[in-house]
Amino acid sequence: MKIEKAAVVGAGVMGGGIAAHLANAGVPVLLLDVPSSNGAGRNALAASAIQRMLKADPAPFMSKRAAKLVTPGNTEDDLARLSEVDWIIEVVVEDLGVKHDLYKKIEAVRRKGSIVSSNTSTLPLSQLTGGMPESFARDFLITHFFNPPRYMRLLEIVSGEETRPEVVSAVTGFCDRRLGKGIVHCHDTPGFVANRIGSFWLQCAVVEAIDHKLSVEEADAVMGRPLGIPKTGIFGLLDLVGLDLMPKVDASLGAALPQGDAYHSIRRPWPLLDKLIADGYTGRKGKGGFYRLNKTDGRRVKEAIDLHSGDYAPAAKPALESLRLGKAAGLKGLVEHDDRGGKYAWAVLSRVLTYAAGRVPEIADTVWDVDRAMIMGYAWKQGPFELIDRLGAAYVAERLSTESKDVPHLLATAAKAGSFYRVHEGRRQFLSVKGDYVDVPRPEGAVLLEDIKRVSAPIKKNGSASLWDIGDGAVCLEVHTKLNTIDTDVLSMLETAIKTIEKSENYKALVIYNEGSHFSAGANLGLALFAANTGLWPMIESMVEQGQKTYRRMKYAGFPVVAAPSGLALGGGCELLLNSDAVQAHTESYVGLVEAGVGVIPAWGGCVELLHRFAHDPRRPRGPMPPVATAFETIGMAKVAKSAFEAKEMGFLRPDDDITFNRERLLADAKAKALALAEGYQAPEPIELTLPGPSGRTSLAFAVRDLLAKGVATPHDETVAGELATVLSGGPDADMTEPLAEKSLLTLERAAFMKLVRTEPTLARMEHTLTTGKPLRN
Repeated sequence: MKIEKAAVVGAGVMGGGIAAHLANAGVPVLLLDVPSSNGAGRNALAASAIQRMLKADPAPFMSKRAAKLVTPGNTEDDLARLSEVDWIIEVVVEDLGVKHDLYKKIEAVRRKGSIVSSNTSTLPLSQLTGGMPESFARDFLITHFFNPPRYMRLLEIVSGEETRPEVVSAVTGFCDRRLGKGIVHCHDTPGFVANRIGSFWLQCAVVEAIDHKLSVEEADAVMGRPLGIPKTGIFGLLDLVGLDLMPKVDASLGAALPQGDAYHSIRRPWPLLDKLIADGYTGRKGKGGFYRLNKTDGRRVKEAIDLHSGDYAPAAKPALESLRLGKAAGLKGLVEHDDRGGKYAWAVLSRVLTYAAGRVPEIADTVWDVDRAMIMGYAWKQGPFELIDRLGAAYVAERLSTESKDVPHLLATAAKAGSFYRVHEGRRQFLSVKGDYVDVPRPEGAVLLEDIKRVSAPIKKNGSASLWDIGDGAVCLEVHTKLNTIDTDVLSMLETAIKTIEKSENYKALVIYNEGSHFSAGANLGLALFAANTGLWPMIESMVEQGQKTYRRMKYAGFPVVAAPSGLALGGGCELLLNSDAVQAHTESYVGLVEAGVGVIPAWGGCVELLHRFAHDPRRPRGPMPPVATAFETIGMAKVAKSAFEAKEMGFLRPDDDITFNRERLLADAKAKALALAEGYQAPEPIELTLPGPSGRTSLAFAVRDLLAKGVATPHDETVAGELATVLSGGPDADMTEPLAEKSLLTLERAAFMKLVRTEPTLARMEHTLTTGKPLRN
């Protein structure tokens, strides 16, 4: 079964987001909602949803061009068009009667064998298909996307006894490869997996925070980073998703779960929450929530609510000793501490982890399914069973027993076996409900570096980077510094990779890839600032020169280099992409030359490569000045592409560079691309550019002065832009009748960088960025 065209019925936030993500994958989508009678046209609800998403930040669309694939319509005039699509996704109100009425209309018009699914998060599949014909039930399943659909990897799939296996297979394969989803197959139980565990965790954490008399700041600090949970913790997360959602989820689960379920033991009335919602304090979308921003003496002050009095006060940094010990001694140090924070951590964890251990195989077949659901759906770094292993399964079971609390059978089995996870003969395995260990599954065709690293030693390694044999003649360069920033050791390892591949008969291609959150945030700014503050200017110039030479060696090596970014690829990280033969980018790659933000310019060939891209792009204006003007704007304004598709549009990626939706498939795709390029590979010819020279620099300077006069640019922006203009225009001796070699442009890059890095405003920008993570406008 192929899915080539889809329809989404329900154009609210979730329905619109699903339609947008289908369009991101290149799938034409029909987006329907009820007809409008407000005079804006009968398709107004769906049409306005598309316009709203085009303006939203974070953006549901990976490129504004994708919006053209979404066609608005309404459920009266356009319902018959559902016969044209392969997959119909229902995203209407969580009302069984409304859904059944819609299903009957869909069944009357849909093509035989087309797939129908619901995005429900609360209603059982058995109820959704109740009273519907067998032909409908055979093609029906639940596909529970998480919000926002573009960014949240988790997709929970629930199929019924009557659902055809080929329907499940088609949706699973499509959502894995085309939408980039991590699939968890759930059982038809209330809340499925992630919301069943996640809702219990949230409810429990709130109740225990009140009982242990913690402030919201303390509760969030304990429930956040020490556990590998986003720093929003509990109350920050509730503010983010909306306080008004909490009582709805609670009511739904309370009604659906049997009375013996432990969830009922943590349900209680909460007048403070009711008052906050009634007063419009629904979280970030309202006037505030557990936190709010209050204007005091002309400045905005972050305030936190007192969980008992309901009064707000300036948010305070928690000073719990358990947090300090937990940071030093780990999670066990936190839960064993005797202060409020330690007792709170154990009270929540003991209940949540016990609850999770008692839900397998009720909600899913394996502990691996539950852990993946929490990692991908709630952004936990580790799932509940991995957290148990962090504490020690025997420790958790023994402490529960000492406290006269029930120890679930699966937890007791893990305590005897030693852990829920183990590494056996280089393979990661998990404990099954039968009591044996089973290999952690990977999607067919996926390759993960973490698996390769378990069964092999690196070819070479230093403190910042490693080289790995990834099979079939391909070598992987893995950077493993903080934020994967590039320092002299990374450059040395890249040089080692080049020499290793060139000298070996066994290797023929290089892939630059890592499995951190980011490809590379650029050069190590802290190292540069340290050298500047201590007057080690030769050290800085040496690193700039080393970067230029190493990147040139990589570009003109006798084998192909494929960069495989995901997350940030900024500054020197972006220059790695620009100097590679090809890029296999994850969709969520954020690419840009952002050096101007810290008061310098790209100096590892970024200016040269971007100029060359623009000058030879047949879609762009010709002549010496247009490429210079475009590069000047892109680099000078530190523009960042917010997706791999935008990176193509902005010239950071080539038209023939490829994009991977599923992060787990990125290495395999990059390796395949590199090996394909290795057949008959020839290194590129050296770059020559025709540039406008002093006249071009003057034109750019006039534009900057205009921005300065309007207050858009700052005085130091003008200084940085002046040096950038000198480089991009080819320097004072450039003549547009004579091509300029890249070696000359690299010399200009290096000279401009060294001139700027010696200025006080640039050093202030660097220090401010390192301290705050934000740019300084000076």
